[in-house]
Amino acid sequence: MARVVGAEVTLLGRLPGGLDLGAMRVQLAGRADAVLKAVPRAQRHPHQLDEWLRAQRVVAHMRRRGYPTPVWLGVGATATHVWHLMDFVDAAPVPQLTPSLVEQLMEIIELQAGQASEPYDHWSYAWRLATGQEFGEDLAPSLSRAVAGLSGYSSVVSALVERLRLSCADVPPPRESPDMVHSDLNPSNVLVRDGAVVAVVDVGNAGSGTRATDLIDLVWQTFQDPLDGVRRQLWRRILDLVGWEGAAVLAATKILVSLEFPIRHGWHDVVTGLVKRGHRALDELNAFR
Repeated sequence: MARVVGAEVTLLGRLPGGLDLGAMRVQLAGRADAVLKAVPRAQRHPHQLDEWLRAQRVVAHMRRRGYPTPVWLGVGATATHVWHLMDFVDAAPVPQLTPSLVEQLMEIIELQAGQASEPYDHWSYAWRLATGQEFGEDLAPSLSRAVAGLSGYSSVVSALVERLRLSCADVPPPRESPDMVHSDLNPSNVLVRDGAVVAVVDVGNAGSGTRATDLIDLVWQTFQDPLDGVRRQLWRRILDLVGWEGAAVLAATKILVSLEFPIRHGWHDVVTGLVKRGHRALDELNAFR
């Protein structure tokens, strides 16, 4: 790392949050603190270095357009790990979304319009995942296989999966969309200070597609009071961008992925609640049809 970033790197301690990889705060000699993320080289992510190099390019491109994401200081690999360093932002992850924070994030997402700079198409992948197609570029083969097996988990999950498949069955492949897509816009990746969003982080899976993908992420996080009103705003904006069929594909993808994660990790106690939220999301979307 020192060779890549041109400064000695000292580990300071683990940062809060991070359901998957986690993050470490580090000190760069003579410079500001930074955040380190590292993952083992593994067959599950054979192209991780290329993906993080792509993300570094996306960050540089979006920062020039005012997108509030920290600078990526370096990306590299050892014999055992792939890593990246980014600027440390002295702010806290969102503890709970509020209408004000959602509205701020909607404005930030608008900065992504027309800013696709890397051919990593989340829009086509969402259609493939939601419709169960077996052809086209697969951005995450292991995830696709896991989602394909969700119906075997329980009859309740199977019924929801079948409803999702039916809602997307006749949707044609999407046209190319020119937006930058974050693809993981959840509260833990939004840093706030004094009620204001100051940074959006964890852009390692960023690519191209429709920015409605990130609006759907916000919809999924707003199924509680007092967020009902702002969730309706989100639905209307999504429908303006991609229409009802596109919204159905994006919603189905979000629901399927949100079910796969806790099932894979054995968090069986949350599955019932997620299934109920999935049906509620479809009910709301159908009300706009």
